[in-house]
Amino acid sequence: MDTTKTADPTAPEADAAEDKPDTGTPAEPEAPTDAPAPATDASDAVADEEPEDLDEADTFPERPTGVGSAASAVTAAGLGLVALSGSWVARVIGERQTLIGQIESANATTAKEKIAALYGDAWHMTALVNGLLSALALLLAAVVLAAPAFGAPGRAHPTWVRSVSWAAVALGVLGVLLFALMYFDLLVPLPTASE
Repeated sequence: MDTTKTADPTAPEADAAEDKPDTGTPAEPEAPTDAPAPATDASDAVADEEPEDLDEADTFPERPTGVGSAASAVTAAGLGLVALSGSWVARVIGERQTLIGQIESANATTAKEKIAALYGDAWHMTALVNGLLSALALLLAAVVLAAPAFGAPGRAHPTWVRSVSWAAVALGVLGVLLFALMYFDLLVPLPTASE
């Protein structure tokens, strides 16, 4: 039995394609095998659909801006500075107390009582009001500095907010000490009639 195959005269020869001369036309590049498969219309439709039950607040939670802490720090520093330089409120209350002292000095019998009525009470009221402003500045600055410890973890204030808060603490402590000494006549005692 003859097992040799004879070539089919109608079939193109395999070697004929290799023997053909190059005509100069570039061959088409082969498609890369690792290219992603084109998306079907069904997957495009699913990707374009957004869930209706998601809220924008859920997808993008609002981050705290720290504006309140910054404003509180600046306010505390301003209060401490105003208290040390003398506030308008303290001056008005001091002048009112001076007027009350002038009225009361008519009934005063000694020079010490007249000095205390005319000047001492007004000075004490001025020191009291400015001391309260200093204490308020100190309290507000302390709250700003302590806020990150009670807030969300990793919520630290910017450096300038902490710096302004520490400046407000320093001004507040200085004001409280200064006006307490003035209120109790330890720093600047009232003059006496002999002077």
